[in-house]
Amino acid sequence: MSAQLRSALRDHPQAVTIVTATGANGPVGVTVSSFTSASMTPPLIVVWIGENASAWPVLRSAPLFAVHLLHAGQTALSDLFARTGSDRFGPATRWEPDVDGVPQLLDAPLRLRCRTTRRIAVGDHIALVGEPVEVQHTESSAPLVRFQGRYGSIA
Repeated sequence: MSAQLRSALRDHPQAVTIVTATGANGPVGVTVSSFTSASMTPPLIVVWIGENASAWPVLRSAPLFAVHLLHAGQTALSDLFARTGSDRFGPATRWEPDVDGVPQLLDAPLRLRCRTTRRIAVGDHIALVGEPVEVQHTESSAPLVRFQGRYGSIA
């Protein structure tokens, strides 16, 4: 059944995001394609993180995290943060820490800085629920999406 479900869900376009946080050993980040708003009152968002994701040990206890929605020209950045063992915060990534040390990707058109409110285990993923405490929206641009296992865009 899971192979059938995976195949069927490939026909559901999803925005590509990168979630970042900071731990004792520095910044972490991971590409995530399952992100949504959960509530407007109070304002809450949810990102789904695989329990085996390299960033999960930090996100498990981080009080703050950031969600960056990517634009159509950021496929290389998405790939970089999706690869285990890659130098995600090396010279190829334009970023800086915010006042609390949470990495902010400087070229992302939308960044939500969130306070962690809940972590809910569901199957092999964790719903990371956050309350946006800051929104940085710099431009309207075509978002990067995943559809049928490939990158695309909606213009």
